[in-house]
Amino acid sequence: MTVNKKLFAIAALLVATVSFTASAATKTYQLTSPDGKTSVVVNNDGALTYSVSRAGILLLSPSPIGMEISGGKEFGAGDKVKKVEKRSVDQILHPVIYKKSEVRDNFNEIKLVFQDYDVIFRAYDDGVAYRFVSRLKGDYTVNKEEAVFSFAGDWNAYVPYVSHQTLPLETQFYSSFENTYAHIPLSGWNKERLAFLPLTVEAPAGMKICVTESDLLDYPGMYLYGEGTSQLKGVFAPYPKDVKQGGHNMLQGEVQTREDFIAKASGTTAFPWRTLIISDEDRQLSVNDMVWKLATPSNGDFNWVRPGKVAWDWWNDWNIYGVDFRAGINNDTYKYYIDFASKQGIEYVILDEGWAVNLQADLMQVIPEINLEELAAYAQSKGVGLILWAGYWAFNRDMEGVCSHYSKMGIKGFKIDFMDRDDQQMLQFYVNAAKTAAKYHMMCDFHGAFKPAGLQRTYPNVVNFEGVHGLENMKWESGVDQVTYDLTIPFTRMVAGPMDYTQGAMKNANRGNYRPVNSEPMSQGTRCRQLAEYVIFESPLNMLCDSPSNYMTEPECTKFIAEIPTTWDESVAVDAKIAEYAVTARRKGNTWYVGAMTDWNARDMELDLSFLGAGQWKMEVFKDGPNADRAARDFMKTEENLPAGGTVKIHMAPGGGWAAKITRR
Repeated sequence: MTVNKKLFAIAALLVATVSFTASAATKTYQLTSPDGKTSVVVNNDGALTYSVSRAGILLLSPSPIGMEISGGKEFGAGDKVKKVEKRSVDQILHPVIYKKSEVRDNFNEIKLVFQDYDVIFRAYDDGVAYRFVSRLKGDYTVNKEEAVFSFAGDWNAYVPYVSHQTLPLETQFYSSFENTYAHIPLSGWNKERLAFLPLTVEAPAGMKICVTESDLLDYPGMYLYGEGTSQLKGVFAPYPKDVKQGGHNMLQGEVQTREDFIAKASGTTAFPWRTLIISDEDRQLSVNDMVWKLATPSNGDFNWVRPGKVAWDWWNDWNIYGVDFRAGINNDTYKYYIDFASKQGIEYVILDEGWAVNLQADLMQVIPEINLEELAAYAQSKGVGLILWAGYWAFNRDMEGVCSHYSKMGIKGFKIDFMDRDDQQMLQFYVNAAKTAAKYHMMCDFHGAFKPAGLQRTYPNVVNFEGVHGLENMKWESGVDQVTYDLTIPFTRMVAGPMDYTQGAMKNANRGNYRPVNSEPMSQGTRCRQLAEYVIFESPLNMLCDSPSNYMTEPECTKFIAEIPTTWDESVAVDAKIAEYAVTARRKGNTWYVGAMTDWNARDMELDLSFLGAGQWKMEVFKDGPNADRAARDFMKTEENLPAGGTVKIHMAPGGGWAAKITRR
């Protein structure tokens, strides 16, 4: 993309003269997005509220915001505005690791300056965000935060309730953040349940509103709770007072008691951005950049970070065959994985749970069947990196020592698991883990984790997050419609950032044949659907979930997966409808990949790929076979030319997919 920065600067100056109005008499302030379609009205008459409209349609009715600070101080309680500052920004940002090599950051902003704090509002063409910034001196606590979202109608929403329904609601702060979605009207909210973010609401005229947050570094994450007909309220976990070791294999921190405040702070503090990401069309949500743009930029050199694909052991239960040794958690098995990765050009192999002595929460205690130094040396000789699984408690007890020890051995990073909280104390762990790992040039993949909220920009060595009801759940869950879920997350969970969904199943099943199997698991939907997910899902560190033995019997699919990039220069949302279908195109260098998925309905589509540009293009296509509705593994691989005009007709079986690699002829 060519950018004329001088023109951008001129445009920004012109926008600044028309994007903001204020009324001293009514104490209202209005901010407009650069395209003039989104309007934010802030009112400070007795209490601080804001409302949002787009294209003349009211989306958010006046909604109160505020913070209660220790010592009786209240932000947003009708304090007098001392000064109003405004600015417009239009710039190009260059991510270290992302789904685009260039990101346009274009917004109008007002800052309301009060005695001890500021409130900043930003209006983008694709959404609205606000944050509080404290200018208090010394130490203090945030006792409460008021974050209300008063939607203008009783609209339907995709609600990710916390998976366990327990009372009181405070018990739901202990969560893996990986439930499916309830598609309900806002008035139908289950009053016994909290929901985590992101949450997407269906507004009039086809618009969608995705509620989430960004720049969450030293503050508890926000949950939502339904109040009234169409109002959602932010809920925050109080600060832990007493935490004991326990949970899964003694690797979790279980909160016993909590303080009567939600966060500690000191001096000038910028609190997280509250965001309403607004799309005119569903497809726009799947390539949205707002969470990344609002995050604190990285400080330092992260060019050493190497995303890539990972041969994964746990999902397939170390189930290799046709070998002369007993498969399991041992050196022979991992050498087999390393050999497979090396042959296919796969960058990493992970040693998931089991390599460290169980119940000790000590990453320096390795089981006798594993010789890590030998494996690390063997992997290095094959051009493959190793990543180690680490339980939260084990990693947190000595992260400096662990990172120092294993970085010297040549280990490339950690998959850190079972945090299952997002209170302020846990947020501090995430930052410390990212910072410490970066010091030793190691990557972090957070599992048992809440959604991304900007940390991946601040510390680009944080290459992935779980916080998703991924393919691993197909090992044990029945009665779950994973196919529909797959077509919901690009417009909900993935709006927040990358997700370690762990696709790549070679055993595939249609709706009637699927069943949970722990040791030889299968996916719902077709083989081509699994291939398409490598294009549609954002995942810089991307797993190959199945057994190397299974991949070696499927060389065409394996080659496609092994070659596909995990970071991109350009991402284009071609067509989509939430929970029904999605088509995404991504470019790396001069090569494009296109992925399409459908729900349980067979679907014929015409894809407009004219954005590829002039010239002749050839396509390597994977399409559902003629019997994929009966045997989901059925696929066809063809070599085709892109038709003149750039329109491609495709057919997808129920639960199906379509994937293509496109290069110039």
